[in-house]
Formats: sequence, structure tokens, C-alpha cells
Amino acid sequence: MPLPLTIAAGFCALVSAAGNLQALAGAILLARFRRTEHRADDALRLSDRTWPSVTVLKPLHGSEPLLEDALESVFTQDYPDFQIVFGVQDREDTALAVIERLRARHLRIPVNVVINPQEHGPNRKVGNLMNMYGEARHDIIVISDSDIHTSPNYLRHVVMSLEEQGTGLVTTLYAGRPAAGTIVQQLGACQINHNFLPGVMMSRFLGRQDCLGATMALRRRTLEEIGGLEALVDHVADDAELGQLIRARGENITIAPTLTHTTVGEHSISDLLAHELRWGRTVKNVAPVGYGLSAIQLPLFWAVAAVLFRPNAWWTWFMLLLTWLLRAIGSSIMDCGTECPLPAAIPLLVVRDWLSAAIMVGSARGSRVAWRGRTVHIARRKRNSASGATSLQADATHRSVRS
Repeated sequence: MPLPLTIAAGFCALVSAAGNLQALAGAILLARFRRTEHRADDALRLSDRTWPSVTVLKPLHGSEPLLEDALESVFTQDYPDFQIVFGVQDREDTALAVIERLRARHLRIPVNVVINPQEHGPNRKVGNLMNMYGEARHDIIVISDSDIHTSPNYLRHVVMSLEEQGTGLVTTLYAGRPAAGTIVQQLGACQINHNFLPGVMMSRFLGRQDCLGATMALRRRTLEEIGGLEALVDHVADDAELGQLIRARGENITIAPTLTHTTVGEHSISDLLAHELRWGRTVKNVAPVGYGLSAIQLPLFWAVAAVLFRPNAWWTWFMLLLTWLLRAIGSSIMDCGTECPLPAAIPLLVVRDWLSAAIMVGSARGSRVAWRGRTVHIARRKRNSASGATSLQADATHRSVRS
């Protein structure tokens, strides 16, 4: 067998081994995080402190799978005083009917609904938030995506984290929840729970402070001092941009001790891949080096590649079988930690890793993504911060999609 193929197989095996270690370490860190969450819940039950008022901003765009369940988890918060502001940009938006049903069931919760078609820039979510912001009554602002499912203590955990010394922004971890449990949806949740989430846990353990867009909580004064929502509207990756602005102030991004879940509702494999391609291209343009290094999160891809380079070597097959076993163990630990079993995804872990590898390859080329009914072109440019460092941001110009 030619030496270059043996070297290539050995390299792939080493990357696969590193990926196995990262996945198992991430699973252990998540288990530890959940134990911290349970201890924090116990502390909340014993607390008799006074809680500040909170405004929750929920931008909406259509009626998506499990939308009513996700939104009701906000209505049922165990929190003394909070307001919910919903925003849509179309009077015919089907999410409005969902809101009305929830308002009828939870009459004591103050709710404002903003219907405003005005667009302020390429990021339609942030434009929607700008339309909603005038209805926010309270000093603490919690921005939460429409598909996020929360625990009853979610707001308490977020507020306690925001009050920690040096914290300017609070975010939350999230796991995938298949809307109907289909194989496609389990594969989508598998990417989040078995690949993305362990990577987040490891990067946090190593000192990174990323803002995860599922939750972005901060004080009104902080938001206005960084330029308000207007500072985010030109950026597709508004969560990454907000995180950069907070860190530039010398403040921390804290993860609240509560796990949220995001709905995975794609009906077909093409829908799933389109969604993941949009996410991949966005992340690639915001942090290209980090995104490239995240290939380590695909140990089965690398193990299969090692076999393809050296199909007649016993050690490549042994590595593949060992990797599959370790991936299954790590994924099962993650399923327990996220309280979201994905039984159909475990036998398809090889397929999932190769799909993710294909997404990474597709993300490396091209900059157009389908996003909220538009074709968005992502461009990357450099900007000098006050310290002279260079950072990356995703800018966008949008074009109408032809039907």
C-alpha cells in the first residue's frame, strides 16, 4: 500500500480519536451542567428574594410546528411580573391565531401584539424586534426565538445570571426537539444534540464566550449603549454580533443554568439540508477558522475516511467499530442529558456525520442562503475594533425570491 495513503488514513484516525474524546467530554460536561441546573432549581424554591420586572420579546413569522407548545412555555413561567411582546410583519400571519388562543387561556399575563410591516434592514428578525421594542415596559429585556421551549424557572435563571458581577449578556444552551419524531427530524436534532451541543460545552469549558441566539437577555441601558437593535439589523448573525459588542465592553456572556429546546420541524431531507446549509454558511462567514475546526465533531466521518484510504488494514476497521461504539455511548449520554431520546438517529450516526461533512463542504462555497422567504447574500468584511483587533461580521443584502 502506498505510504501517502497510509499517512492519510493515520491522519483521519487521529482526528476521529480526537473527535471521540471531545464528544465524550462534552457529554460529561452537559451532565454536570444539568446537575448544576437541578441544584439551582432547589435554591430557587428556597429563595424569598424580590424579582425585577421583565419584558420578553418574541418575534414571529408564521405558524411553525409546535409553535403553540413553545409559546405556552413562556406564558406558564413561574415568575411574578413579566410582559410578553409578540411581533409580526403581516396582518395575515398565521401565528396571530395561536397568540389569541394562548391569551384566552392565560388572561393574567400582560401581552402586547405588534403588527408592523416596516423593514429596517436585511435581518427581518431584528427589524421585527425594532418594531416591537417601543412596547417593552421593563428594564430587563429577554429576546427569545419563537421555537424555543423553556422550563417554568427559565426567567428566574436568566435574571439571576444577569445579576452576576460583570455580566452584560445572558444566553442559554439549547437542544433539538423533533416536532413529530420522524427520521428526518431526529437527524436534525442529532446534529444539534450529538454534534453541536458537545462542541459548545467544550468551547465554554476552554474559555470561549459565545452568544447562542435562542436566548439573548440584557438590560435596556446596555442595549441602548451599544447602539440599540439598529446595531444588529445589518447582520444575519445578529447573536454573534451582539456577543462581540458586549465583549468589546469588557463584560461577560453568561450561560444561565437552564436548558431550553428548539423545535426541529423539517418535513423532508431537502428542507433539513437547506436549513443546515443556511446555518453553516452564516457561521462560516462569522468565524471561518472555528467553523473549519468544528469538523472534529464528525468522528465517524473521519473513521470511514480512514477505512477508504486503507480498506485492507485491520486497524482502520477496528477504529471504525470503536468510534461507532463510542459515538453511540456519547450520544446516549447526551440523550439522557437533554431528556430527548433519538432512537432512530443512533443507527444512522454514520449517515449523520457524512451529511454534516457535506454541509461543511457546501458552506465553503457560495454565500446565498434561503432565509425567511428571501434569498440572502452573505458577505464577509473586516472591521477594526477600538482595541485595533480585527473581527468578522456577516453583512447581507437581500433579494426577493421568485415563486
